[in-house]
Amino acid sequence: MKTDDIKVFGGTASPRLTKAICQRLGVEPGRCEVLRFPEGNLFVRIQENVRGRNVYIVQSTAFAVNDNFMELLFWIDAFKRASAASVTAVIPYFSYAKGDKKDEPRVSIRARVCADAIEAAGANRVVTMDLHAPQIQGFFKVPVDDLYALPALVEAIGGFRLSNVVVVSPDIGFARQARRYARALGAPLAVADKERLDNSAAVVIHDIIGDVGGRRAVIVDDFVIAGSTLAKVAEKLVERGAREVHAAVTHALFTEAAAKALDESPIRKLLVTDTVENRPAGLSGKVEIVSVAPLFAEAIRRIHTRQSISVLFQS
Repeated sequence: MKTDDIKVFGGTASPRLTKAICQRLGVEPGRCEVLRFPEGNLFVRIQENVRGRNVYIVQSTAFAVNDNFMELLFWIDAFKRASAASVTAVIPYFSYAKGDKKDEPRVSIRARVCADAIEAAGANRVVTMDLHAPQIQGFFKVPVDDLYALPALVEAIGGFRLSNVVVVSPDIGFARQARRYARALGAPLAVADKERLDNSAAVVIHDIIGDVGGRRAVIVDDFVIAGSTLAKVAEKLVERGAREVHAAVTHALFTEAAAKALDESPIRKLLVTDTVENRPAGLSGKVEIVSVAPLFAEAIRRIHTRQSISVLFQS
C-alpha cells in the first residue's frame, strides 16, 4: 500500500494543520467544501471520488465546539455514503473529553455521548492528541490512538537551553503526565496544590509541593483557556523563589482574556501546539507555536501502511 494513496481531507476547524500534515506526507489535501446557511445549518460536500479509498478527515472541536463537532459527524457520514473503504477521524483537540464522568447528580457523561455519535456516523478509527482523560479511549469500540505532544514540546523546550530546570504540574491530576516531561528533560518534578472553586475558571493555588527555589520552572499542562491557572501558578512559583518561569501546553484554547492574563504574568514564554486554529482573539507576544503536524503525519502514514504506531507513544 503506497503513501500516495492516502486521502486526507480537512474540516473548517483545521485547514492549516491539514495542509501541514499533507506536506509532510507528500500529498495534496482532498477537495471538499462546507456551506453554512443563514440559520446555521451546515452542508458538506466531497468534491472528488473516494470510492474504495482509506480516508482521513482532520477536524478539531473548538470555537465553536458544537458546530465543529456536528461538521465532523457530517463528514464521516458523507465519506461512508460515498463508499470510502474506511474513515479515520483525526481529532487534534477533542473538546468534550473534559466530560468524562458523572461527578454530580443528573449530569451527562458528554464524552461518551460524543464517542457513540462518532461511531454511529461510521468512523472506523479515531486519532487524537493528549486526551484530557485517557480512559475515554475505552468509550469507543473502534481503535483510538491518543498521541502525545510531549516529543515536540520537549524538543522546543530544549531550544531555550535552560539550566537547573524543574518541571511543574499545575495540579495533582496532571502530575503523572508531568512526570513524563520531567523524565524527558532530566529534571525534578514539583506540583501545584490547586483548588477549583466551581465550574467557572476560578482557582486558588495554595502552595507548591517540591523545591523550586533558584530553579527555572517549566509549567506543563494539556490545555489552557483563559490563562488564569498558568498565571497564578507562575506567581506562586516566583513567590517560592523560582528564578524564572516558562510553560508548555498542548491545546491553546485562548479566550479574549488570555492575552492580558499572560502578558501580566511572570511567564516568559509559553509554548503551545497547533491543534487549535480558529481562536476568538489574538495571541500574547509570549506565545510560540510548535507544530504537531509531523506527529499526525507519521501516525497516518503508519496506519495507512499497516505498521505499528507504538513508537509514537514512547516518552
